[in-house]
Amino acid sequence: MLRRRFCTATASAVATAALPTADSRPTAVGTSDVIRLREGMGQLTMLDQTHGGHAALERVALTAAAEAVGLQDRAASQTIRQRLFGIAADYTTTAAWSCIDARQLDRARLHVNEALRLAGLSQDPVSLMRVWNSTAILSHHLGRYAEGVAAAQAAQSCAITRRDPLFGSLAHARTAVAHAYRADCRHAIRSLGYAEEALTRAEVRPRPSWVAFYGPAELHALTGIVHSRLGQPAEAEAASHRALAALPAAYQRNRAMTTVDLALAQLHQGDAEQACATTEAAFTLMSGSPLPGRLRVLLGDFYRALLTLAPSTTVAREWADRYRSEWSPA
Repeated sequence: MLRRRFCTATASAVATAALPTADSRPTAVGTSDVIRLREGMGQLTMLDQTHGGHAALERVALTAAAEAVGLQDRAASQTIRQRLFGIAADYTTTAAWSCIDARQLDRARLHVNEALRLAGLSQDPVSLMRVWNSTAILSHHLGRYAEGVAAAQAAQSCAITRRDPLFGSLAHARTAVAHAYRADCRHAIRSLGYAEEALTRAEVRPRPSWVAFYGPAELHALTGIVHSRLGQPAEAEAASHRALAALPAAYQRNRAMTTVDLALAQLHQGDAEQACATTEAAFTLMSGSPLPGRLRVLLGDFYRALLTLAPSTTVAREWADRYRSEWSPA
């Protein structure tokens, strides 16, 4: 418990330090203000990948979003005003994602709705695509699977997916996951094929920091989730191995999530001992931070599956004794 409190306080301090310093002069707001606010977004993105979603990250993101909205009256042009709305939408979506990762789903829905409004005002297809992507993720956490498919398809319809195959690939991959949660094998596999084909056409170019997570490694990870939801554990295990081989070391939370997905795939193939050993890496990866809510829920899923598939084994009892205090809610 003391370790969790220390790590939470540390993450809070880092998040607060990432907040861009406001310019208090009553001058027209221009490009330099837009650049300053966007730089703060990159810092929060890195913090999220290391520590996962938490209250401090949500708070700082909302503070920055409020600043961007507050600068509207002094915007030097309509273009600057729209860019500020886009920045506010991005920060609000960051707050929503932080809540999703922390499993604060009611707050996440409020933030997603506000981000959708701001993205519409910005007329920025990238911001809009990002909001729909987060809405699709939130929907399957809420168990609203048909809504998840609709949100993922809305992401596909954004103009940026036609201009940049990487965004198109992400939208198709998210659609595949949404179909898998509805047990729609045919459409899920077809969407994965579209995602793979689009990613082969994606070129290296400047993009917003929030989408840096997406590439071959993340597509492999999402492919593993799709196969797992479709009851194909061998395919899920193979995809998870490919994801872990390609994921950069800095993406600690993503690596931990994919590691537990791998363990679940191994468990569903009858290898409880190997599955329990695999989860050790997830705890090691997050040893410097409290476990994000999504990861705790996934570990809870693993434990329930372990009790169902190997209820009387020594390895199941040892796993629970060793890790219950780590993954159970604080």
